[in-house]
Amino acid sequence: FREQPIFSTRAHVFQIDPNTKKNWVPTSKHAVTVSYFYDSTRNVYRIISLDGSKAIINSTITPNMTFTKTSQKFGQWADSRANTVYGLGFSSEHHLSKFAEKFQEFKEAARIAKEKSHEKMELTSTPSQESAGGDIQSPLTPESINGTDDERAMPEVTQNSEPRAEPTQNALPFTHSSTISKHWEAELATLKGNNAKLTAALLESTANVKQWKQQLAAYQEEAERLHKRVTELECVSSQANAVHTHKTELNQTIQELESTLKKKEEEIEGLKQEIENARELQAQRDSLTQKLQ
Repeated sequence: FREQPIFSTRAHVFQIDPNTKKNWVPTSKHAVTVSYFYDSTRNVYRIISLDGSKAIINSTITPNMTFTKTSQKFGQWADSRANTVYGLGFSSEHHLSKFAEKFQEFKEAARIAKEKSHEKMELTSTPSQESAGGDIQSPLTPESINGTDDERAMPEVTQNSEPRAEPTQNALPFTHSSTISKHWEAELATLKGNNAKLTAALLESTANVKQWKQQLAAYQEEAERLHKRVTELECVSSQANAVHTHKTELNQTIQELESTLKKKEEEIEGLKQEIENARELQAQRDSLTQKLQ
């Protein structure tokens, strides 16, 4: 494709509330891919982001734009063409700084491309203005080329009434007519050139539309694949949460069993001590019985 992504990151996308012009309205439910695109044919940089099949950011970078960091993880810029203000929330300050650096870099590149385009337009327009100013000093009208009704009728009257004028008197009108003819030939060539440019631009726009449709279809497929992956990860996450909960319950049960085992061991020790005491008492009893006998 003619337009290719040159830098991508992920962020939560917001737009300013069109009613209050103060509050932020989230345009994405979760973090989405935000990419810088470069059109090598037109030297144009754009910021594009899709949420599924919906384009939530389509902003052309111009030299008068400014990206402002309003916090450690949030930045914004105003797009006068879209008549809105975009905001991006990043996961870290590093991602925000990287996006801001790219914004400044591509903004400067857009400014240089615009200046070169103006210089090229001035160079191409200068020769036509000089030739037009040198050939014709007064503006041309249909009457000055074809003549008014009275002027177009005069040759017929002079032809019928008197002979043609002297050649020296006819030289000026002939030279003036030749100059006008050359000027209009140049104008016709210019119009043909402009027509060719417009035709080429129309064909290019048609090709761009086809490319954008193909690219949008590719984005939609990628978005569907990512949605499926997110669903799978959510299922795995829910399973992991269940395993974690079960593990916690098992740990609590183990702790309870260990506590119960400790109590039983203490009881066993107590019983052992009682058995020892009972044996000593039995020995004393046996001894007393022998003495008694």
